[in-house]
Amino acid sequence: MAIKLKTKVALGGIFLFALLIVVGTVSFFYFNRLSEDSKEIVKDNYETLNYSRDMLKELDAFNSNDSTAAFNAFEINLQLQEKNITEPGEEELTVSLRKNFNELRQKVRVDALPALIRQDIIGIMQANLKAIDKKNQAVQTSAQRAKTIITFCLTVCLLLGFTFLFNFPSLVASPIASLTEGIKAIANKNYGERIHLNRKDEFGDLANAFNTMAERLDEYEHSNLSKIMFEKQRAETVINSLKDASIGIDNKGIVLFANQQALHLLNLKETEIISLSQEEVKKRNDLFQFLINEQNSIPFKIVVEGKENYFTKEIIELTHDKQKAGHVIVLKNITPFKELDVAKTNFIATISHELKTPLASSDFSLKLLEDERVGTLTSEQKELVQSLKDDNKRLLRILSELLDMSQVESGKIQLTLQAVQSWGLIDKALASVLNAAKQKNISIQKKVAEDIPAVKADADKTTWVLNNLLTNAIRYSADNTEIIIGVQRQGNNVQFTVQDFGKGIDPQYKDKIFDRYFKIPGTKEGTGLGLAICKEFIEAQGGTINVDSDFGKGSRFSFTLPVNI
Repeated sequence: MAIKLKTKVALGGIFLFALLIVVGTVSFFYFNRLSEDSKEIVKDNYETLNYSRDMLKELDAFNSNDSTAAFNAFEINLQLQEKNITEPGEEELTVSLRKNFNELRQKVRVDALPALIRQDIIGIMQANLKAIDKKNQAVQTSAQRAKTIITFCLTVCLLLGFTFLFNFPSLVASPIASLTEGIKAIANKNYGERIHLNRKDEFGDLANAFNTMAERLDEYEHSNLSKIMFEKQRAETVINSLKDASIGIDNKGIVLFANQQALHLLNLKETEIISLSQEEVKKRNDLFQFLINEQNSIPFKIVVEGKENYFTKEIIELTHDKQKAGHVIVLKNITPFKELDVAKTNFIATISHELKTPLASSDFSLKLLEDERVGTLTSEQKELVQSLKDDNKRLLRILSELLDMSQVESGKIQLTLQAVQSWGLIDKALASVLNAAKQKNISIQKKVAEDIPAVKADADKTTWVLNNLLTNAIRYSADNTEIIIGVQRQGNNVQFTVQDFGKGIDPQYKDKIFDRYFKIPGTKEGTGLGLAICKEFIEAQGGTINVDSDFGKGSRFSFTLPVNI
């Protein structure tokens, strides 16, 4: 039958209590026995000696003047002695003493009686002294025996108690130590650890439960290890298949991964970056240091194998349970766009320059045709000449805009700042987009506040910005909707707004919408330059531009220009 730990502890306490009872009982028995023997000596012998001493004293007083009192006192002590006869031969001496004392009181043989009485009393005293000596020796023997027995019992109890106290704590401490070591091993993921306690108590049950837990953890670890390795390999394959260079860093600054494209750009091996701290990698790689320290997304150049490549940096934050878990640095290669942009800029500049010369020449020729000195034109010819002049002006204006775009992209913006009426800018921009709006049956509402002052701006470039914003609004609005274009004053500035009710902008892309070459994922149209050029034009004129968007409900682009003072 298994004994529980609680029962063992209770039995241990009972055992110690029993030892105390045994020692106490033996000691009490012998101490009580010695006490009774001492009382017996006092009662049986010392009292008799006191009576005998008093009788001898009174015997000497028989011949005194107060003999009657002496006789009475002697009688009292003799009666007490007669009641305290305890030793062998004491009774005969006491009877003889009574006989001689009675004869002395009756005046019979007066001369010889005192000597006989004294002899009887001394005999009684000697008998009791012998008894006292005998009893004292017996008491000494009994005390020595009690001392030996008590010492033996105490020694046995101390040995048993010490053995119990030495072994009993190990009954509890040893399994606890084993359990502690086992728990530490499990904490270190050593799931093969087992605790072997051949016990049938609570510790045995706990050891069995621990072993079951460790076995389940071991099974779980091995059953999931292959899955984890498979998922790891699959994740590495996916990361390496990405066209963009990607570097993953956890929230402690440890580099988790870097795909082959990133390693190629950094000119590092996996062992030189993976699982290392970003601070350590920064010390050995200037490009990595630039990527970590530079927070903006401005395009930058990297020379790879002697060829210039252009990249933009994007940082994707990673979260787990609403807490930051790290981030991924993604480098997008925009070299093809950059090459196309440069080619386009050069093409526009070249074509614009080449076309301006013949257009200027044709415009001069048209002026000559209008001169009556050359010849008189019919009314129909004048209409044709006027039409050609209007076409020339329109072409020249378009070429000017193309040149302005090339200036923006090359970083050389030329502004013609002057006082411009806000409503005039709106009307001019609307005229160029009305046809596109009609094709989708989109109505454009104007909300122009009264008494809007003139702004100090470049009319052509500001019109170009409004045209771009309206074109985007029409492009991303559904059919049969509306667009609102408004103007209002804000202190020393005038604010222009273009609001649509299309699909809006995802909040994660809002801060990147004005970056060059940035396109919202899923957008196929455009090169990502339009809004960037708008930003360049507005900021060059001393204004600001921003966007407010409610994803799924539409966007509201606005920019400000200073009031002309």
